[in-house]
Amino acid sequence: MNTTPPASALREFPPVVSLMLNIGHGIDHMFLLIFATAVASIATDFDSNWADLMPYSAGAFLMFGLGALPAGRLGDLWGRRNMMLIFFFGMGASALLVALTQNSWQLAAALLVMGAFASIYHPVGIPMLVQNVHNPGEVIGMNGLAGNLGIAVAAILTGFLIKWAGWRAAFVVPGLLAFACGVIFALQCPRETVTPAKRSGKAKVALSSRTLARVFFVMTATAATSSILFNFTTSGNAQLLAESFRGVIEDPALLGALLALIYAVASLAQLVVGKLIDRVAFKPLQLWLSVAQIPFLIIAAYAEAWGMFAALLGVMILVFGSIPFTDAMIVRYVDDRLRSRVAGMRLTVAFGISSLAVWALGPLVKGIGFSALLWGMAGIAALKAAIVLLLPDEKSV
Repeated sequence: MNTTPPASALREFPPVVSLMLNIGHGIDHMFLLIFATAVASIATDFDSNWADLMPYSAGAFLMFGLGALPAGRLGDLWGRRNMMLIFFFGMGASALLVALTQNSWQLAAALLVMGAFASIYHPVGIPMLVQNVHNPGEVIGMNGLAGNLGIAVAAILTGFLIKWAGWRAAFVVPGLLAFACGVIFALQCPRETVTPAKRSGKAKVALSSRTLARVFFVMTATAATSSILFNFTTSGNAQLLAESFRGVIEDPALLGALLALIYAVASLAQLVVGKLIDRVAFKPLQLWLSVAQIPFLIIAAYAEAWGMFAALLGVMILVFGSIPFTDAMIVRYVDDRLRSRVAGMRLTVAFGISSLAVWALGPLVKGIGFSALLWGMAGIAALKAAIVLLLPDEKSV
């Protein structure tokens, strides 16, 4: 006799657990972007410059993608709670390790370790959060808001900590926060009696094998192009803003606050998009958000100072607003038993490719400048829109 409880028997988590899962998303993005905000100060300490030092963080983003595959598999087969505990404590430990580094190669190694632990969250934390909820789009939107507020916190907190206590403190303080969250999560999250792989359940929308393969291609390709745009912007925005405001605003704390404001406002787009995903046709919504990125990126290529601030705000609203779609596709087309593994596979491909953006950012800006780079990003946004057209219409599935 099959004693596995049906998916409907699973209960939503206590509010404090959902809160820790959302904070975990903020921690995930915050930690990887501390370096991008602090890179100029670190470069000064290491007798280098930011453009030459930036490629040393590429390993973190590569591991962020490669590590997602085993993390997703372990999440389904071993348990998502166990993997999230490793995530919280691993992120805290790796942040402290970064703070202890003394040269570029030590920094690269420590960031690579951080990227490995950071790879756990997306294929494990998001499927854990949305399992058995009735409004996945809205839940994913709120989770996306939390993740991008982590980016905003990275910008403002890092700027002020560098000003007051140096760049090492910008890693130590968040590291201690991750440890605290891990303790709360361990105490409040119920133990899993049945791992996800042993549960029963079905996807919300049943697809043929051929259509599902097509959806997986679209899911992975759009995730890759979205991640390239995400990595180029979030890793380069601090320096882009500093360059465009040169002679107008020079205070790193104030520049960090302006960037944090952009991220905080842009993050609200995920709440709106999350609600729309549950209510309107999926394909046209994603298509128009992709198309709308193109003119804003072109405007940003020529803007300066406050004009750049406005253009960058428009870019980030659309970049952040596009994030919930790939996770929503997994919830819609993949049943809960496989979600962590499917998420891990698409993240490995998408973030493995997009890690090249982080590696190439410094050399590209040094060689062709921000304006040409922004034009290239507009081309990537156009490619993404073309890929979205391959998504099946909802009435045909």
